[in-house]
Amino acid sequence: MGELKDRMKKDMELKNLSKRTIKTYLYCVKNFARHYGKSPELMDDNKIRDFLHYLLKEKNASQAALAQHYSALKFFYQTTLGRDWDALKIPRSKRIKKLPVVLSQEEVAAVLGKVQDLQHRAILTTIYSGGLRLSEALNLNVSDIDSQRMMIRVCQGKGNKDRYTLLGKRALEVLRLYWKRYRPKELLFPSRIRRGNPIHGTGVQTAFHDALLKTKIKKKASVHTLRHSFATHLLEQGVEIPYIQNLLGHSDSRTTSIYLHVARKKLLEVVSPIDLLAKETDRPSSAKK
Repeated sequence: MGELKDRMKKDMELKNLSKRTIKTYLYCVKNFARHYGKSPELMDDNKIRDFLHYLLKEKNASQAALAQHYSALKFFYQTTLGRDWDALKIPRSKRIKKLPVVLSQEEVAAVLGKVQDLQHRAILTTIYSGGLRLSEALNLNVSDIDSQRMMIRVCQGKGNKDRYTLLGKRALEVLRLYWKRYRPKELLFPSRIRRGNPIHGTGVQTAFHDALLKTKIKKKASVHTLRHSFATHLLEQGVEIPYIQNLLGHSDSRTTSIYLHVARKKLLEVVSPIDLLAKETDRPSSAKK
């Protein structure tokens, strides 16, 4: 789909979609075309519907992968080909909402304490300090660390949005130690192998999992868990949802509100109705006249 690929790519660039989204959408449409062995321009609604059903039932695709394919095909047919998209004939699969895994502050400290490589420890500490996504941390420049205002500037985060988030004192201490050893010039976390590129995320994920195993924490945590933990711990401190939303870079407050379900302190402050009922029923009844 050479010509169509170029057209779709140009359309996505005009929409100012991120490079990662463009790459993902092109892969999804290519996967669709490969499945039928013909140009996607020749497919109708039934073919799209059958393909999405195939991904769900036969390939056991994740909800994220299914959503990516749906969005990519919708963009291709609506924007690039200018066709109508009938949501009734091609329904979007309802995403299963799962509560995020969260580490306690003690568990975060334990994991970070087990990370041996200074560069990896600096990255993971920065992620927890500001609630960053891994990709955001990897693409930080030295100039994004504002030690005067104790802020981290996140440039072109998810959705191509800039924002500021928190730089903790302990994170700054680790970053200064890291800077003195490696002296990064532009990229804060440059690759030691691929010049001009940030360190690869796989190594950071591996470092996190190795540290997690050493702590013997049984939770199914990942690097992204540090971002979830950041938001939850702020909420437990009493920080309001709109502030946390801005720090995380969420467009919709409903996305941030999920942390209300995992904030232990907030849950402990809620009194069960049965306890209120008990206060009434436990009162001694007045003597009968």
